[in-house]
Amino acid sequence: MAEAVYDALDGGGHLLVQAGTGTGKSMGYLVPVAMWCAKTGGRAIVSTATLALQRQITQEDAPRVVDAVAEATGVRVKTALLKGWQNYACLKRINQDGQEALFGDGEATRMGEQVVRARQWALESETGDRDALVPGVPDLVWRQISVSKQECDGRECPLFTECFPEKARQAAMEADIVITNHAMLGVQSSGIEVLPPAGAIVVDEAHDLVGRVTNQLTIRIGSSDISRISRMMRGLGKLDSEFVRHGDSLLAALKDVDGRMRLIPDSVRESLGAMARALKESCESEQWAKAFMKDVDDLLADDGCVVWASEQTLYGAPLDVAGPIADKIFAERATVLTSATLEVGGSFKPMAHQVGLAFPSQGPWEGIDVGSPFDYGRQGILYVGADLPPPGRDGQSDEALERMAELIRSSGGGALGLFSSRRGAEAAAEYLRKHLDVPILCQGEDQLSTLVDQFKADEHSCLIGTLSLWQGIDIPGPACRLVLIDRIPFPRPDDPVSQARTEQISRHGGNGFMQVSATHAAILLAQAAGRLLRSTSDRGVVAVFDSRLLTKAYGAYLRAGMPPMWPTSDLEIAKTSLERLSQSLVTTEQSSRA
Repeated sequence: MAEAVYDALDGGGHLLVQAGTGTGKSMGYLVPVAMWCAKTGGRAIVSTATLALQRQITQEDAPRVVDAVAEATGVRVKTALLKGWQNYACLKRINQDGQEALFGDGEATRMGEQVVRARQWALESETGDRDALVPGVPDLVWRQISVSKQECDGRECPLFTECFPEKARQAAMEADIVITNHAMLGVQSSGIEVLPPAGAIVVDEAHDLVGRVTNQLTIRIGSSDISRISRMMRGLGKLDSEFVRHGDSLLAALKDVDGRMRLIPDSVRESLGAMARALKESCESEQWAKAFMKDVDDLLADDGCVVWASEQTLYGAPLDVAGPIADKIFAERATVLTSATLEVGGSFKPMAHQVGLAFPSQGPWEGIDVGSPFDYGRQGILYVGADLPPPGRDGQSDEALERMAELIRSSGGGALGLFSSRRGAEAAAEYLRKHLDVPILCQGEDQLSTLVDQFKADEHSCLIGTLSLWQGIDIPGPACRLVLIDRIPFPRPDDPVSQARTEQISRHGGNGFMQVSATHAAILLAQAAGRLLRSTSDRGVVAVFDSRLLTKAYGAYLRAGMPPMWPTSDLEIAKTSLERLSQSLVTTEQSSRA
């Protein structure tokens, strides 16, 4: 992997690298990136999907690589951490006079102490980085002392020279390796230059890039947004009555609207236009006002934007992000994308198309699978409940829930239950608690990190949860010896973005279902199955309670992206294997107590 990454960087090429769990993926790209920077003097950007991996690379992996490369080359490359604006405190907002700038109605009494503490910390902090505020504060409190990039006044701000995000950007301009996240790539793809010039970019957790960029580019206008802008207007001494009046009209127009809008109603158009005009008349020079007016223009342009309403909130998302990613992020620089799940249906082509690497203007690209140190066929079993009825919209059948309980009895706990909906997870947890005598932990009953720690600590417990558990958690050892997947994780049929993308592909003669829904499901299934084996000594069973994985034509496409475990639909084989693992665990526990 390291050789392929270095060759891509050195030749200015585009490379997709699928690197399974246990390959040391971050080292596989950090070492060649640091070597390339040391030898050429070029700058590289490394992006992750999550702040957690960003912290790991910054605090653990990168320092080791920098030391090793310095010893080998005599050149010590510099690294810098670059986060989105919302991760830093805003000194201008903190220094705005009056509580109006910081609190909404009633918030002063509920959260005043936390806001005051956060403000005082920010005034004494060197970085203003939210991670440095210990103990932390809720998102609602943090929003009182931070702004988005769209709201930032930039060089027009009177406190520009003291600005925390600007200091981070200056450090990035002086660094050889800039470690950032996909949300920042999303801002860059919108045309706002937030990243320093660089000759190379490495995107880790690349399977999540399209989703993260889409989320970053999604416009949202609801009651909280109207209240926020109203407070900012009052903080500047501006009258907000016209803006609020038209905002109330918008909320009234959205009251009975739910779902995708193929045509935006006139009442919604008129309210949005009036809100934008009210802002232009009073706050036209403010960056946050310009950002809102641009959002309104984009929503009303009817050009490549999927618009929908939910709970009196208006949303607009880009129909396609391949173009912005290719043009604003990958163009004219060496590009490496890596993840444990880049191949979909046994091919890199779907991913290359999604991120724009397949455009002729991008030049050639290459995909390689460096494999995994795991012997999947020996270490794991993939069990599919082929005799079960397909899961319905109301959740799992009693037969499927009883099947889950049977497997957990055989394993003696140690099960990670992955469900496509919160309602399904809660129903399963309730059923399993009634029928089993092992601890059942359910997402939502405590902080997710706390539940994961409890699950790791008790090898007989089970953890039940939704999509946030399908990827990103690492539980090596016997604590996770059974992974339960309730259904194929297709997007919701009423998801407006997936719906619109499917229709667009079908109109152009493609298979919209396979390219959107099946591809989405394949990536998530592969990620979910990857929760089982995290080291070469791990053993266990992945159990899928959706017969369509075997009975439908698309099943082979989905299975092709999953780890190649030994397949079976024989329940007794799965139970016997789990019983052996459970007995081995009991024997080990008895020996440790002896």
